[in-house]
Amino acid sequence: MTRAPVRPDNAGSARKPRLRVGLIALKNFTLLPFAGFIDVLRLATDDGDLSRQRACRWSVMSSGGAPLRASCGAVVLADSAFGNPREFDYIVVVGGLLHESPQSDRATDQYLRRAAEAGVPLIGLCTAVFTLVRLGLMSGRRCCVSWYHYWDMKNAFPDVTPIADRLFVVDGPRITCAGGTGAVDLAAWIVTRHLGRSVADKALHILIADRARPADAPQPHVIVDRQARDPRLEDALEFIEQNLAQPPSVDDIADRVGLSRRQLERIFRGEFGVSPWKYSLGRRLHQGHLLLTRTERSVTDIAHECGFADASHFSRHVRTTFGTTPRTVRDTALAAGSTGIAAMAERAGRPDV
Repeated sequence: MTRAPVRPDNAGSARKPRLRVGLIALKNFTLLPFAGFIDVLRLATDDGDLSRQRACRWSVMSSGGAPLRASCGAVVLADSAFGNPREFDYIVVVGGLLHESPQSDRATDQYLRRAAEAGVPLIGLCTAVFTLVRLGLMSGRRCCVSWYHYWDMKNAFPDVTPIADRLFVVDGPRITCAGGTGAVDLAAWIVTRHLGRSVADKALHILIADRARPADAPQPHVIVDRQARDPRLEDALEFIEQNLAQPPSVDDIADRVGLSRRQLERIFRGEFGVSPWKYSLGRRLHQGHLLLTRTERSVTDIAHECGFADASHFSRHVRTTFGTTPRTVRDTALAAGSTGIAAMAERAGRPDV
């Protein structure tokens, strides 16, 4: 059983904290973003390794103060039941498994609505954004989701346009984060705002993190907003998306979805006008283009992550698709900014490259 962070000591309680955070972990929450977010606060708030809540204070809350079970089975003891939401500068909600059972109960829903009415900024980590959308608390606002749950959001809330190509999105009093290690980057951004860059850097360095990634840093995979009309393709598309680094063969894809190779080829050509292999290549090039233009990673690293044998193999396909080299793609992005390469990125996302 994992205990919630320690309460402030007497010396710390005499000081007025500059950052106050309330945390709510929903049923079957994901432990990594929960722990990562708290650890940035813990390491940023105090000197030494005593975990005292001085410049920053946080409290883990639950309905009735009940223990909280993570998706991995670990149990966290809450500090308290729900209190006055105005006591916090932010209320962080951590989600997890979507399909086991409802993530939140009535008391949690009511508390989040109270917090929103009080003007307290709400942060949704991982799948907590689904709860915020369901409660009507994201109306008219952008929301960030993990690439892994992109289609879950589209299917559950067809009127919502989720953002799955960045780590987190700040839209007024609503902040949403894809989860995972992105929660560490978001926590560092918040600590920087309230306590300063040096304080956030100290916390990251203790966590053996080089630096915080910006909000628009790309997620490992990017979803093209294209849903198959034929339901038999949904598993195939998901299989391709989840294996960009080691692209499956057409036979592997066909076996995965229970179709013959000929059936799969026919359905892909009817849906997208290209073969499954060509579609997969287009998706890998789209991901490679994103990494070239929005990261400083080497061409060799990008090639391997996108399922190409080596940098030369990747470069040949980039030249065929964009008419130029990976280096020129990157230099063009640096010179023109993201809007200057929008057309190239759009072309990379099409399966007919």
